[in-house]
Order: sequence, then structure tokens, then C-alpha cells
Amino acid sequence: MSEFLREELKGRSAYGAPQIDVPVRLNTNENSYPLPPEVAQAVMKAIEEEVTGLNRYPDRDALELRKDLADYLGVTPERVWAANGSNEVQQQLLQAFAGPGRVALGFGPAYSMHPLLALGTATAWVDGGRGAGFELSAEHAVEQVRRHRPAVTFLCSPNNPTGTALPLEVAEAVLEERQGIVVVDEAYAEFRRPGTLSALSLLSGCPQLVVTRTMSKAFAFAGVRLGYMAADPPIVEAVQLVRLPYHLSALTQAAARAAVAHTDALLGTVEAIKRQRDRIVETLRALGLTVADSDANFVLFGRFEDQKLVWRRLLDRGILVRDVGLEGWLRVTAGTPEQTDAFLEAMKELA
Repeated sequence: MSEFLREELKGRSAYGAPQIDVPVRLNTNENSYPLPPEVAQAVMKAIEEEVTGLNRYPDRDALELRKDLADYLGVTPERVWAANGSNEVQQQLLQAFAGPGRVALGFGPAYSMHPLLALGTATAWVDGGRGAGFELSAEHAVEQVRRHRPAVTFLCSPNNPTGTALPLEVAEAVLEERQGIVVVDEAYAEFRRPGTLSALSLLSGCPQLVVTRTMSKAFAFAGVRLGYMAADPPIVEAVQLVRLPYHLSALTQAAARAAVAHTDALLGTVEAIKRQRDRIVETLRALGLTVADSDANFVLFGRFEDQKLVWRRLLDRGILVRDVGLEGWLRVTAGTPEQTDAFLEAMKELA
């Protein structure tokens, strides 16, 4: 049936990372810790209470969940929207504000799903690029905005796959251009180093700003698929024009609300993961490797003459990391101390 496929989709591969059953899986930036028992019990209880009402549609606006998320973010509920992962939130933003004849701008290397979301919504994608050290300056970002006049600009903080948070002045400079909406993807925000500010601090007085977050990483809730955004109410109202009816199931909403009610317990692993991240950075640098500064739960490291060979040698030792397609570089998720031990011992053997 390929003859009926849209021309711009022909020959492309679907997004995804290898799913290989190995002892140490550190390739998808999941939280390596399971839900604490008390949280698991609360989630199961919340789901059980919803089961007898599954003959009815869920709350299509997820009002109670949005109130809970608003409390966590420190904003008002009318500024919050939730969907099946931050990817769906971003897709809805492109559906509402971009599309045919409009441009979305990003700065690669960055999250590889953004250009695919643009492709799926028939939005022209422009990669504004970064510096040789993966840095993104305010001057460069503004120059690209002025050149391409995007309907939507994506900024990632911390950036994936490099891991480093975006200086807040870059977002401020782009916002001052008042060119389309500006989406700051903060999927890894809870892992940022001390003193690194969130773009949420800019939300007041910036009607074109959107900050997207997820429960998949710090909340250890990747299997539930719950992402959300904070923005001015008109943007929240706009995405509701394109959302699918009842897009968040009653079970998803119940599970997410139970999890948010136990935020302290769920985020209890964040500091432990950050310690392993910093340990990875320090050890790999001591081995003579180049390592990007990280404000996330992963580390980008290199440079290798053949990163695919290093990836294979790690896999042979039962350790799965991510080849993100950057020549000479690999990315590893910070896991438990035992997982980190295994990865670092393997790297010492390969160094």
C-alpha cells in the first residue's frame, strides 16, 4: 500500500529505541527505580475504584487531574493541560498553531521526536543547529527565529540528547521576538542541577510561552503515559479544539492523580539518580572521554572513532545504551548504583 502513503513519509522509519532483553538497560532515560510500595498500592486502589464505571466516558477535560498538576507546578488550573505523554501535548500544539504552510523551528541535536511531530502535522521543519560544543546562544536562536519566522519554536531544557539545561536568557530572547508560540520542553526538569531555573518562572507576562513536562521520568510513571503543559489559558483552550474526544482514559487519570498525591515519595529517587549521573560524568572524564555537562538523568559521552562498535561491545557485556545517531557519541541513562557499577566497569575494560 506504499503507493498511497504521503510522499514525505515514504522511506522513513518509525521513532523508537531498541528493546532488547539485557541485564542492564540504560537506553531510554526511564527511571530505573520501581514505584514505592505505598504508591503502587494507592494507584491500584484508585484504578479499582474506577473499574465499575468504565461503561461511562471519562472526564473529557480531566479537571481534577489538572488541578492536582497545577498545585505541583504552582500555577492555576486553567493554565494546565494534560495528555498521553508530553509528545501528545506537543502534537496538539502543532495541530493548533502550525500545519501546512507554517514552520516549526528546533535546534539540533535535540529531541528527535519534534521533527517527526512536525512531519505528522504537515508542518515544515527547520533545524537551526547548535555550536560545536552543542551550546545554543541567545544570539543564534534569535537570528534563526528572525530568518525563518516560525509558528512554533521548540527549546529543550535540559536538552536531549546532550543533557545540558538551556540558559534562561535564551528563552527570554526568543520570547521577546514575539514570533509564534515558544515551547520549552522540560521533560527532565526535576533532575536539573541546583541554581538552574525553570522556564515556568517566565510564564507570567509571556502569553506565547508553553512549558511541557512529563511524569515518565522523575515520577517513574513511563508506563502510564501522562504528559502536561503550563501556558496561558488561550493556549490551553486552543489545544482543546484539536484533541481527540475523551483522550485521557479514566484509568490514566485515576492513576496519575494517585501518583501526584504521593509526589514526595515518587521524587525520592531523584537525588539518588543525580548522584549516579554525576558519578558517571566524573568517572568517564577520568577515563579520558569527553562528556557533556548534564542536568538530566542521562549522560552524553564520546568521542569514539566508531560509536557503533563501542555500543556493540557494551551490549556483548549485557549493557544497553543509546546510539542517538551523533557520530562519535553515545548516551547512557543514570540508573541504580548497581547498574552504574556494571556500566562503568565495562567502560573501564573498553577504555
